[in-house]
Amino acid sequence: MSAPNSNHSNFHYHALDKNFSRLCTKADAAEPPLLDESNPRIRRDIIRIIAQYLDSQGFTSTKVTLYDEANVKQQRENNCISDIVRLRAAVLDGEWGEIDRICSSAYLKDKKHILYSVYKQQYLELIDDNEAQKAFTTLNKHLKPLEAQQSAHGEFRDLCYLLTTKSIQDAPAFRNWDGIASSRERLAEYLQSILEFEIVGRESEQQQLQHLSPGRLVTLLRQAVAYQIESCQYHADALPLVSSLLADYAPVVVPNAEQRSFAGHLGNVKCTAYVGPYAQMMASGSSDNCVRIWDTDSAECLATLRGHTSRIWDICVDRAGSTLFSASGDGTVKVWDIRDLHKPQCLHTISNDDDSGDIYSVSLNPLESHIILAGYDRKIRLYDRVTGRIVQTFHGHDLSVAQAVSNPLGNLVISGSKDQTIRFWDTMSGSCVKSLRSHLGEVTSVATSDSGMLLLSSSKDNSNRLWDLRSLKRLCRYKGHQNTSKNFIRSGFVGDSLIVGGSEDGMVYLWDRESTNIVQRLTGHQGIVYDAKWNAKRGILCSASDDWTLKTWWFKPSM
Repeated sequence: MSAPNSNHSNFHYHALDKNFSRLCTKADAAEPPLLDESNPRIRRDIIRIIAQYLDSQGFTSTKVTLYDEANVKQQRENNCISDIVRLRAAVLDGEWGEIDRICSSAYLKDKKHILYSVYKQQYLELIDDNEAQKAFTTLNKHLKPLEAQQSAHGEFRDLCYLLTTKSIQDAPAFRNWDGIASSRERLAEYLQSILEFEIVGRESEQQQLQHLSPGRLVTLLRQAVAYQIESCQYHADALPLVSSLLADYAPVVVPNAEQRSFAGHLGNVKCTAYVGPYAQMMASGSSDNCVRIWDTDSAECLATLRGHTSRIWDICVDRAGSTLFSASGDGTVKVWDIRDLHKPQCLHTISNDDDSGDIYSVSLNPLESHIILAGYDRKIRLYDRVTGRIVQTFHGHDLSVAQAVSNPLGNLVISGSKDQTIRFWDTMSGSCVKSLRSHLGEVTSVATSDSGMLLLSSSKDNSNRLWDLRSLKRLCRYKGHQNTSKNFIRSGFVGDSLIVGGSEDGMVYLWDRESTNIVQRLTGHQGIVYDAKWNAKRGILCSASDDWTLKTWWFKPSM
């Protein structure tokens, strides 16, 4: 086994499994958030911090514009407070005409809890005065749309029941009703408590206005980056320098050892994908016509998806980890609901109108609103998940299409074909806007980098090639592996600095992206490696092989 390149070997494994698991569990559990971004106070704090940063960078006009827009909202909130003051006085006086005018103002329309309490009071007074018809109108017009605001379970039901009773106290929810005057006073006290909360909150904010510490945004960003680094599974010997805030921090790690082996398929494993935002699970597609879902930590098979009548060529999973898509030699793509692994369900089967043969590739566009499928019939199709139909078909390849993916902007579909070309398709018009012909063999895969600036292609000419997506110029070529036979050997990116790919010699290859040097060969499979996928959050690589297994690989310091 080759030693890792010195540029990538300065990482040692750090025992943060418990911390990482806790973070994953907390992210998935329905626990109260540490930060409630919907809180008006938090929103105002964010605006102030952004304004401070804009001012420090010399964007004074932009800061003024930001405050102007924020002050419009502030004025609306002040008007809301004024309306609540007027509403409280009108409630005490029983001036329902004035109350209706105040409640219809634009400033109270989102205060549904207040509106419900006020209209409930009006309804109860009408019931008490034996005004059944007016009470019925108030119930339907005002209270029914606000039913979700009821203060106790069954309260709205009891409000309806009051239309048939002789006394308000006959309804269980209103046994303690002690007359209109007392009820109005309680409602006025409730409105007063809302006023005090709003006013005290404003005074507190004004007091803190002078105490916004310098560089607060930069301080928060540094803390966020430090948290991401500490939460990582791997720690650098030297403190890393984070060069971008557009994605979570992920260290450069060269896997050098097998972590786990996943056995259970009854045929070669063609493809793999991670499931869930923290890759707690993995999925694999096989020539045994099944998709299996595995626990990443234990290598236990959690579910088997059956329904295809031929081999699985490709799979993909949405970002939430709730839906899986499988492309098969039976000419279909199946859409699976995998939220409940005890009872996974096939939600839909996408079939071509004609008997067009194997579907080799399935992927999602960036918004996950469309499915991209391609295969033996040389066509690429765009399937709308909302309307449930093919909305665009791309024609032009001379031979079957091995893989088709979207670019990060979603305006292009990029495809690689057995005709040795890579084509770029406009999703709106369906026309081919560019074609690359550089490979000397069939193109077996295409992939874009996270930044959207680079394209990686694999070919049966024994090479993987890197392209600049802006200029469409070839940057470099990666060699050393084997890809010449009747197989779909695929390659992909490992962060920003490495390239990974399978090989017919049974090894997983890792190349330094810039130098093109091989930095690692991972041995352990007993057959062709078709696919290899990296997960930055876990710091692991997963490979799919002709030996009927999946394997995960990680960095082990003792190697």
